[in-house]
Amino acid sequence: MIRKFLAVILIFNLTACAELQQVVNQLPQGGAIGNNEIASGLRQALDLGIDKQVSKLTQTDGFFKNELVKILLPEELQKVDKALRDIGLSKLADEGLKVLNRAAEDAVKEATPIFIDAVKGITFADAKNILLGNDDAATQYLTSKTQTALYDKFNPVIKNSFSKVGADEIWSNLINKYNTIPFTNNVNPDLTDYVTGEALKGVYTMIGVEEKEIRTKLSSRTTDLLRKVFALQD
Repeated sequence: MIRKFLAVILIFNLTACAELQQVVNQLPQGGAIGNNEIASGLRQALDLGIDKQVSKLTQTDGFFKNELVKILLPEELQKVDKALRDIGLSKLADEGLKVLNRAAEDAVKEATPIFIDAVKGITFADAKNILLGNDDAATQYLTSKTQTALYDKFNPVIKNSFSKVGADEIWSNLINKYNTIPFTNNVNPDLTDYVTGEALKGVYTMIGVEEKEIRTKLSSRTTDLLRKVFALQD
């Protein structure tokens, strides 16, 4: 739904700002659609985006098999991955990556209530500012309203998930193997913060996907309210 909201905003931005402002200013004076309907339409779009896109990330392989959001090793650890593959330990390296993504998939399950709260708080004034803002105004709005809360939720879940899915054992084995390779420097990384940040990036990336879809596809406007609100930008 978030993406749909974002899409709505971006769609509006494609029209001249002066024309958009004129439409907005006319609405309270008896236009075909009122302020409350516009805000409600944006909320509905965001709700649909959450259901359609963010929920995908909570499924098994929601991150791992989605090239848009798949979590790879941080740059300073990519040498570990390469070194292991070079000596025939590709399976171990793959397992190391998989558990990072599994932790993110687990954490995103905590996102929906936070997004719902953010959506409930959208006012017409917010919608108007997003509507007349930059092309990424909707994404930035949602990020500003949810990023801190999501980080606080994701971080402990990812930490616990590492233990639950065996990441601690896998990474200990992986790093120990790497550290036995001659002429390498020993590595002892803490990946919780890194994976938390990557999980957040993945959530907002998928919101952006939905945003683009609602901007470009009439078929994505699946309710009368969405069609009515988004028609303003056509």
